[in-house]
Amino acid sequence: MQRFLLPAWRYYRDKPLILKMTVGFFLGLAVALLFGPSAEVLAPLGEILLHLLQMIVIPIIMLTLIDALAHTGSGSVARIAGKTFVYYIATTTVAVLIGLALALLVSPGAGLERPGSDVSAPEAPAFMDQLLAIFPSNIFQALVDNQILALIFVALIVGIALAGMCRSQDAAIAEQGASLGKLVQAAKEVTFRILDGVLQYAPLGVFALVASQLGNQGGQALLALGKLTGVLYAGIALQILLVYIPLLLLFRVAIVRFFRDCRDAIATAFITQSSSGTIPVSMHAAQQAGIMDKVAGFVIPIGATVNMDGAVIRYGASVVLAANIVGHVFSFPELALLVVTATLVSIGTAGVPGAGLVGLTILLTQAGLPIDIVALVAGVDVVLGMGATMLNVTGDLVGAHIIDRSELRHAQPAAQTSAEESSARAS
Repeated sequence: MQRFLLPAWRYYRDKPLILKMTVGFFLGLAVALLFGPSAEVLAPLGEILLHLLQMIVIPIIMLTLIDALAHTGSGSVARIAGKTFVYYIATTTVAVLIGLALALLVSPGAGLERPGSDVSAPEAPAFMDQLLAIFPSNIFQALVDNQILALIFVALIVGIALAGMCRSQDAAIAEQGASLGKLVQAAKEVTFRILDGVLQYAPLGVFALVASQLGNQGGQALLALGKLTGVLYAGIALQILLVYIPLLLLFRVAIVRFFRDCRDAIATAFITQSSSGTIPVSMHAAQQAGIMDKVAGFVIPIGATVNMDGAVIRYGASVVLAANIVGHVFSFPELALLVVTATLVSIGTAGVPGAGLVGLTILLTQAGLPIDIVALVAGVDVVLGMGATMLNVTGDLVGAHIIDRSELRHAQPAAQTSAEESSARAS
């Protein structure tokens, strides 16, 4: 038996992850079509994958960021943060414009009727509450609650403090800093080894997730709202072709290599519908692509929290669908306000449970449209969520690549200036 199992395991282990996940996806799709709602019995196997990914998220974020900051200066962190937020706000604004333009062109809600059921939407958290949540009063509570922004803040201050210890003039403190730095590096290595094991299980989890979720929804939901689904995926294609690829070319990132390095993360996002759950795989992809830890450790976790390009395309299309159903025609000022609101809502509600429902409810209310349209959109929620999350994670990885290239360009003049100064002193 062992003679058979060991070669079979090696054969499976050595196959590319994207191939294994693709096979898992299509097998899951086949099971969903054959067994329908009965495929729900496989749901626990899919939940295990989500739990394993969530388990590894926090250690990867904190250890990678602390280790990166321990070897860099605070000025570099501020520069990376500024570039990150400019990139995310700009690409999100373009995404909502694309979503609205396509939806206005196609009119996805034409011929549909309002659902008869009422929908009770959760309240969006106040802006001040979200701001205060970044500064945790209890680190352990932040860990338990998976408060990503709070934990990034903790990692930032720990990393900066550790960097100060390593550069201390006091030999004892510098030695302690070096020892702690080695411990962080060792813990990071252990974490990535655990991630490798989790990724070996991923194809089975993908199979179970697809079978249980699509089997539950059924193909009729997709047919009923085919136009809305088509608008979303057309918007995704345009965002990649008109925004991401030109940015990658501008910063001289090879397109084929980018998608080869990032394909596992993109596929994981599509299947799991979880930006935060995909963080470990995205970090692994960034590591394979040679992106600096200080860039990947900041850009990717922040992106999973605030970058919602896919979500705003979905919001824009859904709001136009609601307007079509009730016969409302948007004026130009209404559309302009909708663009601004959708951009801010996507950032403000990211990471909140039921974020899609919260964000769409805010936009429908702001536009004076009935919120019970949310119940109609829920019919294809799985299919919409897959595409939107895939685009979110793709945007995170594009941002990590171009900011990494930007940092390398910034480092080259500094290194050249330092060399010239050394040459001048020598002469």
